[in-house]
Amino acid sequence: MAGNLIKLTLEYDGAHYHGWQIQPRLTTVQGTVENALRRLTGKPVRITGAGRTDAGVHAFGQVAHFAPPVPFDTDTWTRGLNAHLPDDIAVRSSEEVPASFHARFSAKRKTYAYFIYNHPRRSPLHRRTAWHVFQPLDLSKMRKASRLLIGRRDFTSLCAAAGEAEDRIVDLEKIDLRKEGDRIRITFQAPRFLQYMVRNLVGLLVEVGRGRRAASEVPEILEGRDRRLAGPTAPPQGLFLMRIDY
Repeated sequence: MAGNLIKLTLEYDGAHYHGWQIQPRLTTVQGTVENALRRLTGKPVRITGAGRTDAGVHAFGQVAHFAPPVPFDTDTWTRGLNAHLPDDIAVRSSEEVPASFHARFSAKRKTYAYFIYNHPRRSPLHRRTAWHVFQPLDLSKMRKASRLLIGRRDFTSLCAAAGEAEDRIVDLEKIDLRKEGDRIRITFQAPRFLQYMVRNLVGLLVEVGRGRRAASEVPEILEGRDRRLAGPTAPPQGLFLMRIDY
């Protein structure tokens, strides 16, 4: 229908990209997808993503929308873009949505997963998709700390110190920790996340799991509203944007 938009659901390995958002003279996921759209349609197309992923971060369910310059059906958008995209980016699905849809502002909830490879020896097969933590981690202590983080809270201490968002209040709905063989999977769910928030949460939970911080320190860290209180930022390669709900 005239005036409608195309919504893409994208999967990508972010290891070789400087994040989602277009940056001058740098290879980004958004720029690569827009180049594929230009080759497919012969026209310049600007896409809007549901959110920025940082350099090295992956996605299983990133969402973007664009105004189609040609009237292809959804199957043609999917197959045509995948024919022009590199092996580390793929369109999982395309669908027609109303002109009122916005990949970012229409989103109701986002789900991220962070993977930790918890083993004394490094693994070449996990090096691009998990954080290697060689010390044993106490999951019971990490779960105790996570329960103190869930809820509507000021996450100033757990976002980028110079982040763009003025509103640091986030309703963190869920943190789920699961052991999967030698990997630990931590799932986070909220209507929105602040810059570096998930990686900073993981960094704090790992400090608790290592025994360097006590779970009981979490309320004081949150109340302090100071990034320096919360410990290290987890590396990007373990982070995946899993799903966006609308």
